[in-house]
Amino acid sequence: MSDWMTSGADAPCSPTTISHDRRVRRRAGWLKLGAPTLCIAVLLSVPLMQSVAARDRGQFANTSPDLKAWFDSLRSGKGPCCSDADGSAVSDVDWESNSGHYKVRIDGTWLDVPDEAVITVPNRVGRTMVWPIQGSSGTLIRCFMPGSMT
Repeated sequence: MSDWMTSGADAPCSPTTISHDRRVRRRAGWLKLGAPTLCIAVLLSVPLMQSVAARDRGQFANTSPDLKAWFDSLRSGKGPCCSDADGSAVSDVDWESNSGHYKVRIDGTWLDVPDEAVITVPNRVGRTMVWPIQGSSGTLIRCFMPGSMT
């Protein structure tokens, strides 16, 4: 009797060959299921990404580089405020301070400003600004910079 190498037959299935074949089939199965699932997940997340996207309406296009860098460095206890393009100026009648806590009116609704959202560095522009985030649970305030209330 000759061995499999000299007889020209295929190699016997060893445990490592079987295990490799199963891994290859398993990967191929996930690819078939994974691609459509991934596409659906991306398509469903696009509206969410658009709702929290930065609003650059070009209103600060002529801002000096120094002031732009200052805006970009602003942070509250909730994290970076992003930039001046994400924030909105607030009229004096649309915000108030009471005992060190702030409220701001956004789209006709008064919202309490969380203490951790208040920017504590000196206000270099003088006007009150708010960085709201529109999410599925409503409007949240990421950053708030009180002005001089003149």
